Amino acid sequence: MKSGSKLVILAALSCNALITVIKFIVALITRSSAMLAEAVHSAADTGNQMLLLLGLKRSQKPPDRTHPFGYGQEQYFWSFVVANMLFFVGAVVSVYEGIHKLQDSQPIERPGLIYAILGVAALIESVALFFAVKELNQTRRPGTGLFKAARETKDISVAVVFFEDTAALCGLTIAFFGVLLAQLTGMMLFDSIASILIGLLLALVAFVLAHETKELLIGEAASPENVAAIRKAASETQGVLAVGEVLTMHMGPRRILVTMNVDFEDHLHADELEGVVDKMEENIRQVVPAADKIFIEADDVKLTPSRRT
Repeated sequence: MKSGSKLVILAALSCNALITVIKFIVALITRSSAMLAEAVHSAADTGNQMLLLLGLKRSQKPPDRTHPFGYGQEQYFWSFVVANMLFFVGAVVSVYEGIHKLQDSQPIERPGLIYAILGVAALIESVALFFAVKELNQTRRPGTGLFKAARETKDISVAVVFFEDTAALCGLTIAFFGVLLAQLTGMMLFDSIASILIGLLLALVAFVLAHETKELLIGEAASPENVAAIRKAASETQGVLAVGEVLTMHMGPRRILVTMNVDFEDHLHADELEGVVDKMEENIRQVVPAADKIFIEADDVKLTPSRRT
């Protein structure tokens, strides 16, 4: 059974591959700078989804001697590569094409065909975006907007698809108005400006994705809700006096490394202490299933009033 992330990526890949072919054909026929920028955009998205699939596959490799915590962060690395590809292939080429056409503008041919393809492309992109939104809603906290949920999710592949498809729909809108204004006024300037704006939009999305993946690559903590749930489950375990510092780090979208120092009841013997630790780990994984590796240090905990159990 395919994971939610894989279904989202496959849906986006299928849609973007189809759109890319259509846009390039139409761009060649109509000589529209904005349409060519959109074709490059879709081509970059298609390549990006292939890289996301590669990252997803490599992240599922089991731990080994050289990578004892597994390969979950491979997904973050390839998502970072995607962000760079989106900038250098999508944004830079689109801006360059727009500037080039400003200097050597050519009339748009068959604008009606462009409008038809933009409509079809918007419909297909909406399908891909639907899958991404559906997956985000699985983990979105009540009252949290979609954009904030996409930035907060640790499943960066879904966030990449969401931002790419949102940018694609915005880019299609920009292309539509660029072509429309060029047709109504006879000034090809608007078509070229649309291409440049699409490039700047892609650059903005690339920056957001690069920032989010960088945070995960350098070791981002679990959400405050998960940290609080871990602390509560540990402190409520029988035999535990207090829980001190709880440190977490995402080793993958659904794998969290947890370390904490815990003050146990003094009368516990070695075998009893082992049972308490096992029960604590069980309680933690019941509330936060993603807690993969849990390391506990037995220590006297100096409690502040807010941490007293």
